[in-house]
Amino acid sequence: MYAVIKTGGKQYRVSEGDVLRVEKLDAEDGASIKLGEVLMVSNGDDVKVGAPVLEGASVDATVMATAKADKVTIIKFKRRHNYKRTKGHRQPFTQVKITGITAG
Repeated sequence: MYAVIKTGGKQYRVSEGDVLRVEKLDAEDGASIKLGEVLMVSNGDDVKVGAPVLEGASVDATVMATAKADKVTIIKFKRRHNYKRTKGHRQPFTQVKITGITAG
């Protein structure tokens, strides 16, 4: 059984037991959360597709950690113009473990 969920402006295909990184959520480490925007649920040949979301469907997850990703370095450079700018960015994320899928 798997589901397609939407969180943080992105879509993820998840199954029970999956561990994934999503955009930062406002939740404590170890907390249980419900991801309510379920777009599709499939259980073998039984496929339910929402328009755009499935009513009553939800995905339960446990927050494992909240951290920052590796640094991405941005460099702007123009040769012979004495111009060089360097910036770094670390995107925050939440690591969650999928504990259950409920079809609506």
